[in-house]
Amino acid sequence: MASKSSYLELTKPRITMFILMSTAIGFLCAAHGDGGWTWWTLLHTLAGTGLLASGTAALNQWYERDADARMARTSKRPIPSGRIQPKDAFAFGVMLSIVGFLELWFGANLLTALLGLFTEASYLLVYTPMKQKSWHSTTIGAIPGAMPPLIGYAAVNSTLTWDAWILYAILFLWQFPHFYAIAWMYRDDYASAGIRMLPVVEPTYESTARQMFGFSVLLVPISLLPKYLGMAGNIYLVGALVLGLYFVYASLRVMNDRTVVRARQVLLASVIYLPLLYGLLVLDGTRS
Repeated sequence: MASKSSYLELTKPRITMFILMSTAIGFLCAAHGDGGWTWWTLLHTLAGTGLLASGTAALNQWYERDADARMARTSKRPIPSGRIQPKDAFAFGVMLSIVGFLELWFGANLLTALLGLFTEASYLLVYTPMKQKSWHSTTIGAIPGAMPPLIGYAAVNSTLTWDAWILYAILFLWQFPHFYAIAWMYRDDYASAGIRMLPVVEPTYESTARQMFGFSVLLVPISLLPKYLGMAGNIYLVGALVLGLYFVYASLRVMNDRTVVRARQVLLASVIYLPLLYGLLVLDGTRS
């Protein structure tokens, strides 16, 4: 019988925590302008989102178990290592997904639950199988990947305003430099598994570097919009500009020096950028 730790590993806890962070940011930004929210609603929203994210992770690993077995960095995951049988992983993922959907529906509202369901369905049914066919899967995957702030925002008052879509756009754009950097670093692994990431199909890395730089540049003006839409104040504005320029600088360096070292530095910049930007948005939020 598989251990509890193996099932926990199947849920990808670190990724789930990141998803919960983005969900909480959406919730708290909506709460700035709505006095009717409660901490219980936030708790139910995070619990439901966490369950759905965990179910998605388990079902994704069930689907990609053969590809995972061919990659060094994923071959020790619970299914390819034999610690969990595929049918058990599938049942576990379905159970978590159903409970998560119901938790979002009854703990928050129907719109929140439907947004969560769309996120899981588009990730599993569109993005995951597309990874074996086209490098454009990264673009498709960014659509469900940017959904957590919308889920959190909708939980407050069952609506999505321009504020919510700005949060979505920030996370959507941020994903490209982040995931292209990961694909660059693990290019050989992805190639051995038949996953057609951009660095796999374009081994000179020129297009990959150009995409990373372009999206990081585009992220700067989009990240400043919360100030000009009344969502945040001047502290956020200055901080977002500094963080954005740092991200652009890291991406510019990989344009001029297309090496794994520079790609890793972009990845580091991305994991510094987003939590700090979110923190500024919460601390300097002004919507009322």
